Amino acid sequence: MAAAQIIPIRVGVVIDMDDYGDMALTCISMALSDFYAKHDHYQTRLVLTNRDSKGDIVGAAAAALDLLKNVEVQAIIGPLYSEQASFLIALGHKAQVPIITFSATSPSLSPLQSPYFVRATLNDSSQVDAIGAIIKAFGWREVVPIYVDNEFGEGIIPFLTDALGKVNARLTYRSVISPLATDDQIVAELYKLMTMQTRVFVVHMLSPLASRLFTKAKQLGMMSQEYAWIITDGITNELNSMDRFAIESMLGVIGVKPYVPKTKELDDFTIRFKKTVRNNSPKALIPDFDIFGLWAYDSAIALAMAAEKAILRNATYREANISRNSTDLEAFGVSDSGSGLIQALSTTTFKGLAGDFKLVDGQLQAPPYEIINMVGPGDRGIGYWTKESGIVKELNFTGANTNTYSTSKSNLGSIIWPGDPTSSPKGWVIPTNGKKLRVGVPVKEGFTEFVHVTWNSDNSAKVKGYCIDVFDAVMAALPYGVPYEYIPFATPDHKMAGDYHDLAYQVFLGNFDAVAGDVTIVGNRSQYIDFTLPYTESGISMVVPIQDDKRKNTWLFVKPLTWELWLTSFCSFVFIGVLIWILEHRINEDFRGPLWYQVGMIFWFAFSTMVFAHKERVVSNLARFVLIIWFLVVLILTQSYTASLASMLTVQKLQPKVRDVSELIKNKEYVGYMKGSFVKGFLKDMKFDASQLKEYGSMEQLDEFLSKGSKNGGIGAYFHEIPYIKLFLGKYGSKYTTAGPTYKANGFGFVFPKGSPLVPDVSRAILNVTESQKMVEIENKWLGDNKIKCPDSELYPFKSLGLASFWGLFLIVGIVGIVAFIIYMIRFLHENRSVIERSDPDSTPWTKILELLRKFENKDLSSHTFKKYKLTEREDGIFGDFMHSPRENYQQSPSNFSLDSPRTNDPSSPLSTSPLLHGVNFQRDQRRSEEIATTTIRQQAESSHEVINRETVELVDLNANERITSHDGIH
Repeated sequence: MAAAQIIPIRVGVVIDMDDYGDMALTCISMALSDFYAKHDHYQTRLVLTNRDSKGDIVGAAAAALDLLKNVEVQAIIGPLYSEQASFLIALGHKAQVPIITFSATSPSLSPLQSPYFVRATLNDSSQVDAIGAIIKAFGWREVVPIYVDNEFGEGIIPFLTDALGKVNARLTYRSVISPLATDDQIVAELYKLMTMQTRVFVVHMLSPLASRLFTKAKQLGMMSQEYAWIITDGITNELNSMDRFAIESMLGVIGVKPYVPKTKELDDFTIRFKKTVRNNSPKALIPDFDIFGLWAYDSAIALAMAAEKAILRNATYREANISRNSTDLEAFGVSDSGSGLIQALSTTTFKGLAGDFKLVDGQLQAPPYEIINMVGPGDRGIGYWTKESGIVKELNFTGANTNTYSTSKSNLGSIIWPGDPTSSPKGWVIPTNGKKLRVGVPVKEGFTEFVHVTWNSDNSAKVKGYCIDVFDAVMAALPYGVPYEYIPFATPDHKMAGDYHDLAYQVFLGNFDAVAGDVTIVGNRSQYIDFTLPYTESGISMVVPIQDDKRKNTWLFVKPLTWELWLTSFCSFVFIGVLIWILEHRINEDFRGPLWYQVGMIFWFAFSTMVFAHKERVVSNLARFVLIIWFLVVLILTQSYTASLASMLTVQKLQPKVRDVSELIKNKEYVGYMKGSFVKGFLKDMKFDASQLKEYGSMEQLDEFLSKGSKNGGIGAYFHEIPYIKLFLGKYGSKYTTAGPTYKANGFGFVFPKGSPLVPDVSRAILNVTESQKMVEIENKWLGDNKIKCPDSELYPFKSLGLASFWGLFLIVGIVGIVAFIIYMIRFLHENRSVIERSDPDSTPWTKILELLRKFENKDLSSHTFKKYKLTEREDGIFGDFMHSPRENYQQSPSNFSLDSPRTNDPSSPLSTSPLLHGVNFQRDQRRSEEIATTTIRQQAESSHEVINRETVELVDLNANERITSHDGIH
């Protein structure tokens, strides 16, 4: 009953019936035997029908057609090769029969072509990132792929190109070898590769052709130092089938191959495989199976599992709708179970001999790749590559540190290179065809200090100059020797053959291998060539004639400060004068007197502080505090003004005629540029009209143009790079100067072809040379005293000092002054609170204000300044007793001291008249009053034993209300 329930599933196998095909067929048969031995309860059984593809496309197509039409198989395993698979995929799609391949790896075969195509092997494109990581690890920039001229070889190239682009490498040449190529054809292609400078080769072909290629490469000496060979898994997967001589010729080669975990099941299978082969062919050699055999084993297991999962009960074909004139290619039906079988197959997962079997979009997912190194009799693992971590020493299946992608060669083990050198190949060399590096140089008429070409009698050229010496020093600093020769870019009559754009383009055309000269690094040129790092300063500036504008010197003294600062300073001086007058008016005789005298005193005192020439003393502490702060402000203002004016007087001598580019454009003046320079395009971008541009060829011609001026047929300014400007101003610096901003430029650089591996090495050498004493020696040799610093264009135009720089000082003065005024007013109002508090009917706010103003106008007799001496009135109305105040209550003055009349409430008294007392000198006819006053002072001085030396005594005639002064010294 069990046998009656078994459902046979017909499966076709299309492979070449050779040794390799026998190995694959043996693995498939063993897979089904092992699977059904463990799953004897399954109702389905795969029944294999084998067909020989005969090693070509037609044979494979005929075999598949026979299986679909006559056997009506439900699935086909095979074919072996990518070029055979395309037609089989189309047939399977038409019959809705799954086509399962375990060895067709070309990326051109995509499951997207048909849902019935299953690739149970790895896509060749899955290894290109691993190859790219190896190339980046060793810093190689150029790669030459060597591949077989068929679908298998061509399919990987687009993906390899993209992978190399990610690591800044490129394919410089594609070496294509026919699968039917003779040994002579292979040798001819290898000779072509020897003449190129690239020495990194990626070989992608099958093992039979690869064996012949490496054998010939060994014979030609290409398996030696400076060569680097990388092989894809198309070769590494079949190393076991290659002969011993081919393996020996591959010493030092690096390769990648899918990682196969070492398991007990794999060891058991290896033993059983050899036993099975021996039993089937006792006298035949036992072939070693490779990973394709393991994939064939896993493919059969997956198909058996899918057939059981799909529950195929009636695996038959539906007849196709065909016409009478249909061909055999159309004379087969459509499988009823194909869609269910392919659906079940796409969801089948298990752990196979080659690793995890899991299909995504009809393709097997790639495992990690093992990086190997050919070391003589075989290969040796030196590291691994994973999609998540890059190059690693050991595989980590725990998932730790998967976020860090590494391309470091330190993660690789020790490597044996071709020729067994101690270090890795640099990836390129000077071609062995004997040609030197052709270095183009410009032919200049002016500024020959940079590049100068002289011609010998035999029409040969001698090149020298600053740029040439730098190039020689840089090439000498390379870690390897590079032979080169200079070739002038000139016409037969020894003139420049074009501009600098044309010179750089010659490298792109291949006429020059490099360019050495004063070639500026420009963005549009870098689209077709590569520049090294710059070796000179960068920047473009404008040079204009110097003028001495004396017409503006008349009012130059007002320019150090802006009008806002002048106005603020004037107001501050007036403010301080008024404030000091308020604080000193009631207690200081120097701030009293007639109205216009006091007004003049306010302005005199305030502005005299500007030069500290005031002679009036201040006696109020509030006034002294205000003046302390004010003196600090005045000191800062005067010193800043002096420094600014001195700077303007100096800078005035360096004033350029033109200060800004907009002036040149607005006035439509002519501007100059050096012949052949990119500056012409730069000026056009700055909106200069083409009619305004004039070219010059030498410094002498430039000096002539600038001297004439734009109105006389010359130019108003010229634009160039900093190195040229330094050279020009070193010779004509007394007549010209720079003006305006310095525009961005990238300096001089050496030119090489796009992607040249020389660029990074030369750039590093430039850094070493420019940082060394050698660069100083070259500059001194060619530039000498011309190596000057360009004037700083930011000096023009001169900027006056503004209020923004000093507003803090004025703010402090204002706050201090206001605080002092408030304190004074509080004290004054407190002293006269009786006036404010008066409540009689005649008191109004206006009368109180007038009363306060009268009191402010009067002297403050309670002040210590008026307590030195006090005169009291006698009964006879002239002088009473002279009241001498204690010594500590008065101060001697070198000029005078005052005798003020006592207060009185009698309106008729002379003391009640105007508080502004006018002093007059006593006349000789008033001697009596003088004698009385003098006698009284003497008596009081003698009684107090005080001696007053040469004092000026002010006496007040109380009757006449006049001030008298005695200049006689009194002892």
